[in-house]
Amino acid sequence: MNLIVKGKQIEVTDSVDNYIRKKMNKLEKYYDQIIEAVATISMEKNRHKFEVTLQAKKSIIRAEEESDSIFNSIDRVVERLERQIIKYKEKLYSKYGNEYNKEKVSEIPAGEEIIVENPDDHNRKIVRIKRFVIKPMSPEEAGLQMELLGHSFYVFSNEETAQLNVIYKRKDGDFGLIEPEV
Repeated sequence: MNLIVKGKQIEVTDSVDNYIRKKMNKLEKYYDQIIEAVATISMEKNRHKFEVTLQAKKSIIRAEEESDSIFNSIDRVVERLERQIIKYKEKLYSKYGNEYNKEKVSEIPAGEEIIVENPDDHNRKIVRIKRFVIKPMSPEEAGLQMELLGHSFYVFSNEETAQLNVIYKRKDGDFGLIEPEV
């Protein structure tokens, strides 16, 4: 796993860098397909924020935590990532049986996330754009990816219809699927 440690408005000391690397290496025993991990430390109002995005062969897993101590934040993120990886692998095994089919799991598809600066303001503007490669997947796989990323919606290419679809989390906890009518 290639680990990139970044600091935003804070310098990453050798002791913190070594601690992060030691903790993050534990994740490889849970999931050996992690290609790259980007860990970012930032400081906001005397609180340490630590976030990690794992890029695996066919998925992205993300977690972030904030606390008074950077070491507490790191520990919490690693624990959260461990739980997410275990949950993800359990869903894969239950879906594909004991013959874990690595080809069935798709990468994160394209989608643009637009964050509005102030929802009450009439002069709304796009302040952030995200772009991803679109890969065909089933709605169930898209729902799993949405949960792993912690998003409330997810844009993907439906492998059955070859059209762009949006899956979203409803207030009742279930998922909704938006399909274009052609």
